[in-house]
Parts: sequence; structure tokens; C-alpha cells
Amino acid sequence: MSKMFYPSLIVDSIRDITTELLAENTIKGLILDIDNTLVANHVAEADENAIEWVESIKSAGYKVCIVSNAAKSRVTRFNDKLQLYALHRAMKPMAGAFKKASRMMGLKNANVAVVGDQIFTDVCGGNRAGMFTILVKPIDRKEGKFVQFKRIFEKRVLKRYADKRQG
Repeated sequence: MSKMFYPSLIVDSIRDITTELLAENTIKGLILDIDNTLVANHVAEADENAIEWVESIKSAGYKVCIVSNAAKSRVTRFNDKLQLYALHRAMKPMAGAFKKASRMMGLKNANVAVVGDQIFTDVCGGNRAGMFTILVKPIDRKEGKFVQFKRIFEKRVLKRYADKRQG
């Protein structure tokens, strides 16, 4: 199994990503997925939890960019309250949007962490771009058929990942 699919770190939610954790890993900026990472898939706008967490990260001096495969209208509406750098139709797991986000923030790829809920888009794309990757557990189990299908294979990857870390 390719290490390209292995996250640098796995956490339960964005709330587990602290400024201390970022500093320990020489992270200066974050690339964030929206759906099932910051909010459930069906939530159109940033909720109080997402806003509060993002503001705490920004106020500590970290740069933040949204990178989503969603349409421009979805990303723009979600980002209205956050006012972050943002890229839509990112074509994740291609590395291009991740690298562009890093340039937008004025950071080196090695100092950027990608935060997302999917191995085959967020983690793979972040790893391809040479970034630190943080896998969060999906917020909502209600997902589209294609994502549900991918989750079957993600479970296999996570099992191998756990086995390698223990062995």
C-alpha cells in the first residue's frame, strides 16, 4: 500500500487540531476541506463551531485556505463569514490546487497542513504536494453513493496504516 494514502496524523475533529500541535509540526498554514470536515455535507454556511475554530487559528497567526472540489457557489457561500483564501473545483487529489493554495498563503509546502475527511482526495492530494496531512473523522455518516463506495477502500487503507504504526 502506497504511503501516499497515509495521513501524517488522524484526529477526531478539527477541535483536536490545536496551535500547539501545529507548532510542534512546523505548520504555518492550513488547507481546509469543507464537507464533512468543517461542517456536515448538508450545511450550506459555516456554523459557529467552524467559525470559532477558524478564528482561533487565524488569531494565532496561522494562514488558512479552503480547497474544495465543490462548485464556486458552494465555496463562496460557505466562505462568506470566514473570509479565507478559497479555491473551488480543485480537482483533488491532483496536487495543483494544494500548491496554488500554498503560494496564495505565501508559504512553503512543507509548512502547510491539509485537513480533510477523505483519504483519496484530501490526504492523497496533500501528500502528493509534499504537505503534512491530517485526516479528521467525517462529521456526518450521510454521504453520497460515490463517497460511501470510497469509504469501503478507505477502511482497508486505515487498517494497514494502523497495522504499520503498531508493528
